[in-house]
Parts: sequence; structure tokens; C-alpha cells
Amino acid sequence: MTGAIPWSEARVRARAAAPVARSERVPLAAAIGRVLAERLVTAIPLPHFASAAMDGWAVRGPAPWRVLDRGDPVLALEPGDAFEIATGAPVPDGADAVLRVEAGRVAGGMLEPVGGTGLHDVRGRRHVRPAGVEAAAGDVVLEAGAVLTPPRIALAAATGVDDLSVVRRPRVALVLTGDEVVESGVPLVGQVRDSFGVALPATLEALGAEVVATHRIGDDQQATRSALTADDVDLVVTTGGTGRSSADHVRAALAAEGAELIVPGMATRPAGPTLLARASDRLVLGLPGNPLAAMLGLVALGAPLLAAWTGTDAVPRTVLAGVDLPGRADSTGLVPATLSGAVEQVAAPVAHVGSGMLRGLAATDVVLVVPPEGVEAGSAVEALTLPWRA
Repeated sequence: MTGAIPWSEARVRARAAAPVARSERVPLAAAIGRVLAERLVTAIPLPHFASAAMDGWAVRGPAPWRVLDRGDPVLALEPGDAFEIATGAPVPDGADAVLRVEAGRVAGGMLEPVGGTGLHDVRGRRHVRPAGVEAAAGDVVLEAGAVLTPPRIALAAATGVDDLSVVRRPRVALVLTGDEVVESGVPLVGQVRDSFGVALPATLEALGAEVVATHRIGDDQQATRSALTADDVDLVVTTGGTGRSSADHVRAALAAEGAELIVPGMATRPAGPTLLARASDRLVLGLPGNPLAAMLGLVALGAPLLAAWTGTDAVPRTVLAGVDLPGRADSTGLVPATLSGAVEQVAAPVAHVGSGMLRGLAATDVVLVVPPEGVEAGSAVEALTLPWRA
């Protein structure tokens, strides 16, 4: 393709094009899956009070112990005192240990340990969780850039915060082009069913973006130009119209808007017509119209762009080629493949991978990046992780 640039350079340009991420504060429940924008410092010790790790009695001094009335508030124990306690409850000041319930016996208001287990609990000063054993007040418990998994949200809640500063998701508008596209039912001859309306929003959200608008337009330059600027967004993703035929209007519309082509095309097969442009206040990612090519273009160019944008760049992955992977001069192959093997994962290309097909991609585990010189069976090959399998 004229103007296409090498695979590796296209990816570098995509990462470099990402704006500096902005942040926003969201409630904890809305922060799962988001990227932490600033380190989380706990204002309190974790745990913030000494608590019991077992049901039983808090005790002080040697046995036997007099059992204090549970109806009376007990803030501190004197030598020889015992106080019944539940797991997680505050331990009175002065307690040496918690004697677990199955290791003690009460008779006549006096508590004694039962057997070696009870003696071990007391002598070992066991089953008391000291305040601050997990973290001291002022400790950094989560670094900026951490992806907020459910356990990390739980940790944040334990520090007493109600919301977190997270990286703001890029706002995306979809512009789906094509006179021949129908949105429902069985397409007639000359028509194609919409493959993008559901798949692209889900994929973009998995990559850290937020789709806020969708436009469906025919093959018309003015309609394309209008759709590129219709919404207050950070990124516009188009499908179709990135070629150079009389029915392709994305490039002309971008030129009319004075946009700068960052990636005019990639020297890849498929997904070569994928482009990335910068307009006055937004980026535009132009995907091919063929379904497989479009999805691979999004994985190949959109993924590094959004990873850099949201601070989630992944470590490159390699697998072993299960068969010879022939190369193509001056072009990088994007080869959907399945994986087998528990330790050393071996990749085998899938069938049904024409640019207009989706059956092969539906069975795919990774996308192999095959350089122009090809890859011999048994050799390492770069593999792109699919957003829906990450």
C-alpha cells in the first residue's frame, strides 16, 4: 500500500500519539478495572485496632483466669482476667493472647486452658492481630498505575476512602460507514450484516475507552466529515472508507478537516489500510471495512494507542510457532492462532481468516506477528493478546 509504514514504526507512532492522561475521582464501586491515577496512602494503620483472630477469650497473665461479665464494657485487662471475644472484635488493652474457644473450659466463673493447644495459644501469645501489622499510617499501599482489581478495591476500602483518583477513560465516537450495511435480520444479496455495532464498543471498553456515541452513515464524504466532528470526544473510530476507491471517503474527509496523518497505513496483511490521524482536538483511528481486517487493525494500532493513553501498556508476549509461518516481502503478517501446551505454549494458525471473515477470529487465542522473513516451526514468535481474552 502506498504510504504504508512498517509494523513496528506504526506501533511506536501510535503510542507516542497518546495524550497525557487526565484523571477523575470515582466511587469505589465504579473504580473496578480502572487505572489508579495517584498513589494511595493509608491515613490509618491496617488494621487500625488490635483484634481477635479467633473466637474465644482474651486473657492476661497465667491461668487460671476469672471471666469478666460480658455485659460490662472492658477496655483493659488486669493480670488474671479473661474476656469472651469474637473473631474481629477489638482486643482489650493488656491482653497477652486469645485462647481459642475449643481450647478453654469455664467452671465456676474461672477459665482454664485445655490440653497442649490451650497452653500453646497462651505461651505463644497467639491469635491477636496487632494494629498496623499490615500497614502503618502513611504507608503507600497502592502505586499509581495499578489496575484496580476487586482485592485492590477492598484494600482501598479498608483504608477508609470512599472514592479514588483514576485515569479518565478516553471518550470515543464510532462512525460506521457503508451503504450496504444492515443492522438486523438476514442481509439480502449486495448487503452485509453490521458486524461492528456490538463488537467494537465491547472491545474498546476492554481496551480502556468509553464509547459515548455511534453514527451510521452511507458512503458520503460530507456525511463522513460531519460525523468526525459531531461529538465532544477524544477519539473517533471509523470503519470502512480508509481505502482509495471512489466509495472511500475517510481520507478525504480528514484532509478537508486539515488532519495530520500520523500513521497513513500499515505494511501488514491484513489490516493494511488502518490509519491514525490527529485533527484539531481529537484523534481518529480509521479501520478497514472488512470485519477481520478491522478487528485486527484495532488490536494492532488501537491497542497500543489506548494502552499508552491509559497507562496499561502490557509486556510483549512470545509463543512458539507450531508450524512454519511463511513471510511476505515488505509486509508483516497478522496471523490469528490457537494455543496449546501447558508450559511452553505452541501456536497454530486457525482457518477461515480472509479479511471479510470472522469465523477464524472467533476461535483465536492470540494474533501472531510474522515478520517478512517468516518464522520457522519451533521458533519464538511475537503474539498479540486479544482484549477479550486478556
